[in-house]
Amino acid sequence: MKQTNVQVLFRREPRGFPVADDFEIVEAPVPLPGPGQFLVGSLFLSLDPYMRMLMGGGWTFFGAAMVPGQVMVGRVLGKVLESNNPNFKPGDHVVGRLGWQMYAVSDGKDLDFKVVPKDNVPLTAYLGACGSNGVTGWTGLKIIGQPKEGECVLVSAAAGSVGSAVGQIAKAMGCRTIGIAGGPEKCRIVTGEFGFDACCDYKRDDLAEQIGAAADDGVDVYFDSVGGAMLDTVLPHLNRLARVPVCGVLSQYNAEGTPYGVTNTRLVFDKSLRIQGFLLSNYRETWDKARAELEDLVASGRLRYRETIAKGLENAPDAFIGMLRGRNLGKQLVKLT
Repeated sequence: MKQTNVQVLFRREPRGFPVADDFEIVEAPVPLPGPGQFLVGSLFLSLDPYMRMLMGGGWTFFGAAMVPGQVMVGRVLGKVLESNNPNFKPGDHVVGRLGWQMYAVSDGKDLDFKVVPKDNVPLTAYLGACGSNGVTGWTGLKIIGQPKEGECVLVSAAAGSVGSAVGQIAKAMGCRTIGIAGGPEKCRIVTGEFGFDACCDYKRDDLAEQIGAAADDGVDVYFDSVGGAMLDTVLPHLNRLARVPVCGVLSQYNAEGTPYGVTNTRLVFDKSLRIQGFLLSNYRETWDKARAELEDLVASGRLRYRETIAKGLENAPDAFIGMLRGRNLGKQLVKLT
């Protein structure tokens, strides 16, 4: 085992998109587990857009923002190395928000879950399709979106880890699925690999026309991860009583100046739409059920996913910046060992 614990610290609030100087890479002693605790060696780090909100900008997503000098918040897949806790034995794999660091001590209460290995489900899937991203998609779609067989489900950021899962879950429920992604290559993967019925390219200047052509009978559920102008564009295509689960606002995380104001709000009343933002932490009682369904979908090949993997904790800041700029495909991970 290494004698030092490499960590990435939050250094300062970004102005717009983060840059390398907003982070600091340091070394610290490897922590020692106390009574009831265990030492976790991090194997993979998950990079997710919510981390940008914790870096400042007035968001209240998880309460207080990070403070300078704090280890960057992040979820890891790790392996128990030493244990003083009978519920966690050396060799167990765990998932939890243990931060951007090589080693962490836990008592188990701050973990999401202990991984119970399943055939044909790779370990890294528990940070994506069978982890918080897949469970977010499952929760927003099934609990808030409540699609019925034959309905049309439109998904923004459809090439990402959440959006790609949403479309495939909806497809398994008998829905018509349409994605929105950036560029012809991502759109090709959304339809050809993830099995969506159609995909609209938001980088073209005719997004509204593309949605209208793909959803000629209107949209019943719009799973929104982007917000801003894209939500404005989608609203006219929603059917009466449509549902809009909102799990993020990617278009606004790095925006400077006055936040974008949605202009088509009259349609919310006119069509009796339901638009609901949600936090996965508020639905913890559904996590086990969702993960079990997602494991079955992955193991059977009915839910496919992509991963973009950077190597080395020192490259996590650059990978994070690239993820925010859309350079990744699917789940952005950092391999730490």
